[in-house]
Amino acid sequence: MPYRFCLNPVSYHGFGAIENIVPEVKSHGFKKAMVASDPGLVKFGVTKLVTDLLDEAGLAYEVYSEIKPNPTIQNVQDGVKAFKRMGADYIIAIGGGSSMDTSKAIGIINTNPEFADVRSLEGVAPTKNPCTPIIAVPTTAGTAAEVTINYVITDVEKHRKFVCVDPHDMPIIAVIDPKMMMTMPKSLVAATGMDALTHAIEGYITKGAWELSDMFHLEAIRIISHNIVSSYKGEQKGREEMALGQYVAGMGFSNVGLGLVHAMAHPLSAFYDTPHGVACSILLPTVMAWNAPATGEKYREIARVMGVKDVDKMSQEEYRKAAVDAVQQLSITVGIPKDLKGIVKEKDLDFLAQSAVDDACFPGNPRETSKAEVIALYRSLM
Repeated sequence: MPYRFCLNPVSYHGFGAIENIVPEVKSHGFKKAMVASDPGLVKFGVTKLVTDLLDEAGLAYEVYSEIKPNPTIQNVQDGVKAFKRMGADYIIAIGGGSSMDTSKAIGIINTNPEFADVRSLEGVAPTKNPCTPIIAVPTTAGTAAEVTINYVITDVEKHRKFVCVDPHDMPIIAVIDPKMMMTMPKSLVAATGMDALTHAIEGYITKGAWELSDMFHLEAIRIISHNIVSSYKGEQKGREEMALGQYVAGMGFSNVGLGLVHAMAHPLSAFYDTPHGVACSILLPTVMAWNAPATGEKYREIARVMGVKDVDKMSQEEYRKAAVDAVQQLSITVGIPKDLKGIVKEKDLDFLAQSAVDDACFPGNPRETSKAEVIALYRSLM
């Protein structure tokens, strides 16, 4: 079967990468930007690192900061109105997944107004036109939304998140500058870093995985697992490596999909407002253990790149357990809770499990899983 692979036309990496934004804007002939960034980044001067460059170059822009941690349908619709009111012709998305996901949805609806209800974008929507040009500048090392064809929106009325998959939403330029990530608090480093590790591991074992995506995912697992603790401690080299690792993971999973961890994590964020990376991190070891029988020899390679010794001397059962244990220990080291106690309520399990089964990530899971088994997995962590 043929495989499709989508990546940014252009990306910049490393300290000082944001200096390339102004030349790119000028070369494209853009006139005015909507700078989409969340209120916290605006308050603490992170957004200003980019807008100062625009000011120095005399480039027009307006800031749109009405963005929530789990962007909603209303956020998107308000953003579309703001974009039109501003008279902007491109978007600079500065932030984590929330800013970039909101920007993608705004950009898609702006050029495909028939999807203005937002809900109709769920899954693989038949959009006809590329979205409004986006320059994506991540401030966290986790979501990789700057290089993916995915975005996630929260439906407040239905208490659920829905995943949109659309090559038309790909930012035309990704600017991955670790300087933009240096102010992240430890809790955010941990959550977004473990989200990135989840992307790499789920992408590596998903049903759609193949040789090209495996190459990206194994390298991402290696980079992330060897640098997340350093980044958690605030070390510059760790932040730089994590910025790269999460992007490499995004290059892979965007093109082959994810699995049960993300399918189960999305309802936790939508229903309880649990940070997405925290939900993924709590679920990952348990779901890895569940999926192990459907992963062939892949857990041996996961264990190997994470630094587990003598994996070639281990039995299949031993190296699978070693991979799960390595992930669990990493999660503990960066302060992620081990279970869902105090988060999930027994009365909500049926709704959560049905939401997971209905999630766009669910079909990619390597092991066939029933709704009853999803309930059992949630319950095992309570």
